[in-house]
Amino acid sequence: MTKPTKSRIVAAIDIGSSKIATLVSQVAQDPVTGETSVNVVGAATSESRGIKKGQIVDIEEAVEATISSVEAAERMAGYNLESVFVALGGAHIHSQNSHGVVAVSDPSGEITQNDIDRAIEAASAVSLPTSREAIHILPREFIVDGEAGVRDAVGMSGVRLEVDTHIISAASAAVKNIKKAVNEVGVEIEDLVFSGLASAESVLSPTEKELGCVLVDIGGGTTSIAVFIDGALAYSGVIPVGAKNVTNDLAIGLRVSLEAAEKIKIALSSKKPKDKEEDDEMDLERLGISEIRKISKKTLLEGIMRPRLNEIFTMVRIELEREGLANRVPSGAIVTGGGAETAGVVESARRMLSLPVRIGVPGGVGGLIDDIMQPSFASSVGLLLYGAREMPKESLTSFTKKMKLPSAGVFGKLIDNIKNLLP
Repeated sequence: MTKPTKSRIVAAIDIGSSKIATLVSQVAQDPVTGETSVNVVGAATSESRGIKKGQIVDIEEAVEATISSVEAAERMAGYNLESVFVALGGAHIHSQNSHGVVAVSDPSGEITQNDIDRAIEAASAVSLPTSREAIHILPREFIVDGEAGVRDAVGMSGVRLEVDTHIISAASAAVKNIKKAVNEVGVEIEDLVFSGLASAESVLSPTEKELGCVLVDIGGGTTSIAVFIDGALAYSGVIPVGAKNVTNDLAIGLRVSLEAAEKIKIALSSKKPKDKEEDDEMDLERLGISEIRKISKKTLLEGIMRPRLNEIFTMVRIELEREGLANRVPSGAIVTGGGAETAGVVESARRMLSLPVRIGVPGGVGGLIDDIMQPSFASSVGLLLYGAREMPKESLTSFTKKMKLPSAGVFGKLIDNIKNLLP
């Protein structure tokens, strides 16, 4: 008799500068092959409020917007969320590489998980300012008795174990604010994940990571960078410029409102091969913009949008050159995030980075994915995959479908607590 497939709920919240996305997935493990599948059962977005350049600037507005997104996703999935994985971004994200050395404790010389943990702990003993805290300590490679390039040292023999790690740190205040905002929504945080690392989970192939590549996640207010070399994360960083800056440039250049500028940007970026308009003329009346009737597409693309895109990729190149990584990413640049859908982004990236460029579309999940298989959901989908991989397999238990309360979120949790106290 075949064992029943075990499953659990994994949920993700991506609190961005443009939108707040909540995804709910059912993670199942095949009892025969042991393979894990992630099926999306709920997805919702709400307009971002109280967030600027990836950081919370008004906690009440951020909580309200997050509740709206979470409740909509809960209604679609039919579950009350208890814990979530949350993406963390913002220009306060910094990274550094560290090295740790320990002696193997087993007299026979066999390396155990305890030795691995001690080596990583030794590497993580770096001095961070009191205002910062480490959110990820990722082992890049192990060195056993001088032999480098070891991926998994458990079970190998040796007397000296070294590890190279990549440490991602964040401002403690920003971490506390995002924790407070999510907790006020009525859910616990399973883990905070750097948004660039989350996006990499859903858009990069193992080959690209192995050969060396740079992920450029262009969000609304910030651009996250993640460089992979030899299959491991080698550099992480965030640039405080994003797709909203392109919208602002259009609004200033054309003297129109931000809403009108966003419509123009989306219209330019949506590909219509059989457009009845002339090649270079754009009819703005169709978009409901009365301030200007017609304008040259070339003027918009090359005169206003391209300089800002060039600036973003120039800043990415400067980061790569400063870290000595510019010539170590032969797989090229993978551009994702909402800003990856902007017209001219691939050409601009190729010119500024002098690398092969492709647009990164998330993958690796099934279920209700029609609306989320686009670059703007790379980080959210990546959080689900990260959560499915990181949560221990022994925690796989059959979940029971819960009846939805009309008032979910904070009030729903309050009612649940009161019911539990009643005799």
